[in-house]
Amino acid sequence: MPHFLPTTLTEAKELGWDTLDIILVSGDAYVDHPSFGSALIGRYLEAHGFKVGIIPQPDWKDPASFTVLGQPNLFFCVSAGNIDSMVNNYTADKKPRRTDMYSPNNEAGHRPDRASIVYTSMLKRLYKNT
Repeated sequence: MPHFLPTTLTEAKELGWDTLDIILVSGDAYVDHPSFGSALIGRYLEAHGFKVGIIPQPDWKDPASFTVLGQPNLFFCVSAGNIDSMVNNYTADKKPRRTDMYSPNNEAGHRPDRASIVYTSMLKRLYKNT
């Protein structure tokens, strides 16, 4: 599999795919490495014949960031990322963390608190029939 999982419809079309079967939504940046759960799951599903795309770190305040791949034929698979979003966003003293090791440039603030709930709520609002 020499290609990356598509993150846009243009990338999917370059692979000859008009639609995707499964869309992964992750609180982490997309890194195509087995230490990143979304990449591992995506590659496994793809190896079993599914057309898989990924929406990495969508802007939870912008509904358009959840529509970049359209509606999947089967389902969305939602994850807060490798680390729970509350653990990732706050220290043990409940102070906001300054860095996020699973975001570009280690910048904090790219995922909401309780990311799985926030992402799922947005997807339910946008895709009522999925």
